[in-house]
Order: sequence, then C-alpha cells, then structure tokens
Amino acid sequence: MIQATTSNLHWNYFLALEHDLDIAARYVEFCEQNYEVYSVEFAHLLFAAASEVDVIAKLFCQRLSPDASCRNIDDYRSVLTTKFPNLPETQVLVARYGLTLTPWDSWASSTNPLWWRSYNNVKHERDTFFHEATLKHALNALGALLILTVNHYRHAFVTPGEKPLRLKDTTSKLLPHSILLRLDDDSYHKVLIA
Repeated sequence: MIQATTSNLHWNYFLALEHDLDIAARYVEFCEQNYEVYSVEFAHLLFAAASEVDVIAKLFCQRLSPDASCRNIDDYRSVLTTKFPNLPETQVLVARYGLTLTPWDSWASSTNPLWWRSYNNVKHERDTFFHEATLKHALNALGALLILTVNHYRHAFVTPGEKPLRLKDTTSKLLPHSILLRLDDDSYHKVLIA
C-alpha cells in the first residue's frame, strides 16, 4: 500500500479553504436566511474551491478511467457518476450550524450544480453576476471539494489496481481532520473517550 505523503497537498489545501470559511462565519451567520449574502470573501472561497474541484476531478477521473476524455465538468460528471452512482446524494454536514448540503445533487438529473454555474458567471462576468458569490454557493463548493478530495485519497492511498480504502480508513489518514465540514458519521472511525 502507498502511504500518505507527508504533505497530502490537496487535503491541506482543502483545510486552508475550510479555515477561511470558518473565519467568515464570524461575520455572517451560517444559516439558510443568509444563503444569498454575497461578498468578496465568498467570491474568493467560491473561486478557490471550484478551481480545486476542477483539479481534483480531473486527477480523480484520470485515475478511475485513464482512457476517458476528462476536459471539463461534463466529462467529470460522466465518469464520476458512472463510478460513484451515489455521488449526487452524498451529503456534507455543517453540524455547528445545523446545515446539510448536497452539493452534487443536480448530477442526478445530468445538470451541473448551481454553485458551478455561479463560479463561472462570477469568474467571467463579475460586473453582472457578482451577486452570485453567495454564502450558499461557497458552502456547496467547499462541500463538493470535501467529497471529491476524500474519495480521491481513497484511491491515492493504495497501489493502482488495489481495492480503494474504506471511507473510515481514508478519513483517519487525512490529518488533521476537517472541523467545519464533515461527511456523515459512518465515514469516520468512532472515538471512545474515557
């Protein structure tokens, strides 16, 4: 088995973005009533997370289907939903604020997520679409990144051709753990505190 690298670059990048998101919570309460709040900071988080989704999705698709064309989000959707049919219903919890996200749910109907569309709108036509750099889109982009990053490492931590690690075993190797965004409890080993 290939051991986790000392840096786990993609995991560390996710953690840095999660930390920035956590800081933003000091200024805007994370609740559904504030989902449409937009700001420069939410634009920054949306850009960074969606860009990293693009990087991880391409890397992950190449690992899963080396012969597939993986140039854009539509190609990623084709490969990833074939290999992971439950991906559209995978949830991310923001337990501290009582929020549950399903960032890939639109892939169940073969459309791309709203947060992805907003990322492209704000990136290419910021003057017109800056109001789409919202808390909701930033949260969902980070949630989507968490899902892909953990699943990427399920495969990256083993030799090609070996069975991927269980989610629990993968999350136990990704240290430090995420503190704000989490997968469901079954994705983590239980910790007994005596």
